[in-house]
Amino acid sequence: MPLQQPASFQKSLIQWFSKEGEDYPWRQTTDPWHILISEVMLQQTQVATVLNKGFFVRFIAQFPTPADLARADEQTILSAWEGLGYYRRVRNLQKAAKAICDYHEGIFPKQYEQIRALPGIGRYTAGAVASFAYNQSQPIVDANVARVFSRVFDYQERVDTTAGQKQLWSWAEQLVPAKNARAYNSALMELGQQVCTNKTPKCETCILKKFCSTKDPTSLPKKGSAKKTVLVDEHCILAIQDGKILLHQEKASARRSGMWKLPERAHHQLEACPLLSKSTYGITHHRVTLRIYDTRNISIPNSENPEQEKWHQLEELPTLPMPSPFRKVLDTLLADLF
Repeated sequence: MPLQQPASFQKSLIQWFSKEGEDYPWRQTTDPWHILISEVMLQQTQVATVLNKGFFVRFIAQFPTPADLARADEQTILSAWEGLGYYRRVRNLQKAAKAICDYHEGIFPKQYEQIRALPGIGRYTAGAVASFAYNQSQPIVDANVARVFSRVFDYQERVDTTAGQKQLWSWAEQLVPAKNARAYNSALMELGQQVCTNKTPKCETCILKKFCSTKDPTSLPKKGSAKKTVLVDEHCILAIQDGKILLHQEKASARRSGMWKLPERAHHQLEACPLLSKSTYGITHHRVTLRIYDTRNISIPNSENPEQEKWHQLEELPTLPMPSPFRKVLDTLLADLF
């Protein structure tokens, strides 16, 4: 068991990582600000999305220091985050940047407690920054680590409960090495990504095979029932007049606060409008069917919230922050129409 042989457990992971670990851009730096950006991006977003589409590299080029993000306006940061979704993350990131400027003279704090106290920074993120940037001996538990530990210890209780989280963090605290926590924590996460995967774990080649207690890895970790998918219909209009397009800006309290999208109308208002496009996309546990109707030669149906709508020059579209599903369909429609 790992707790009886912690040094051997740690050594096995670190040696494996030195040979098999991926060389991601955020692993090529010890800049805590850049590492924080990568951690926030990777929350609820796959590594391949952040990596292959260049989100991380572009973002740190635009906002290389906390001060750069702290003084940026909302439309700029939303545009820079476009395509990653969950826009609350970039707003929290800006709040953290402002706190670093206000309380730490723009210099990223080194103490774990100070990192943890930054707005929007939870226990995992604080530990990740402390260990990856400063090589501090701080435990981390994300979905990959939870999966590895639940299998290694054959943990038969749910991991998404208070008791389950307490147990996972206890193991993490006991096993993180006093030295070289950067490599150890990276290895633990990497093993979950590459080897101890969700549906098809590579148990025969796993470096932790001698430490693992489970006989049925695919049954672990145990979690509560997933939320049912909610089906949603969005009926939106394409209104273009004199080189301008009508767009709707979400309220401050909305999920996509500050973002621009095509205006929505009730379905019964659009019976006379030709259907231009039909597509689907997912957001959290919702499955949305997005329909776009042509109102270029028809009177635009009245809006319930006209104060949230505004005409923009078509040339402005690339500079306006817009949810990815709308950006994708609008680019296609405009290419076809013009």
